[in-house]
Amino acid sequence: MEAVLTHLRGAIERGEYPIGAKLPPEAELCRVLEVSRPVLREALRALQTMGLTVSRTGSGTFVVADAVQDPTFGDYAAGDLMEVRRHIEIPIAGYAARRRTPENLDRLERLLDRMERETDTTAWVAMDTLFHLSVAEAAQNPVFRRVIEEIRDALARQSAFLNELGDRRERSDREHRAILESLTAGSESGAVDAMTHHLDRVGTTLTDIVRSAPPHDRSQAV
Repeated sequence: MEAVLTHLRGAIERGEYPIGAKLPPEAELCRVLEVSRPVLREALRALQTMGLTVSRTGSGTFVVADAVQDPTFGDYAAGDLMEVRRHIEIPIAGYAARRRTPENLDRLERLLDRMERETDTTAWVAMDTLFHLSVAEAAQNPVFRRVIEEIRDALARQSAFLNELGDRRERSDREHRAILESLTAGSESGAVDAMTHHLDRVGTTLTDIVRSAPPHDRSQAV
């Protein structure tokens, strides 16, 4: 999928598919790129998340930009989502370290154990969002939980995007484990630092993906 995405992104950014152009039909792209339709569709979804294309039902996929600016996850742009996450989830971690109950810790421990063993990416992404929701619950403030619930779909989309293109899963597991260790220790400063580090790494990966311009010597355009 990454190879297909890189190829199509490069073709768009080089102007081989200019703004307003329609990409070739899926069947043709699958044949020329020698990939299955599910792989192609994952790449097409990533292009749309990056803001390079838009899919119009019954019409096809059209180019709407020639450079990645700010990926969109559901209803929210990545920049807006990350800004809110920093202002909400970092203090949530601090409150959770002070207020968490044994039940909160047990739930988070069991969840992380499952995440570290999980082999299905879709299931892991669902548990990733549940981890952040569970930390909010541990802060014992229903407003925090409601805020995370509101952005939960966007978090899932962001998580899937980062795992597909940024190889974030194992690093996320380690960062989540560090957050839980601080919560277990009741260390407010440690939890704040661990969540800050986690969100910093998420932001860095997003930036790297956006700035990653495909090489110009790729195979010829479709």
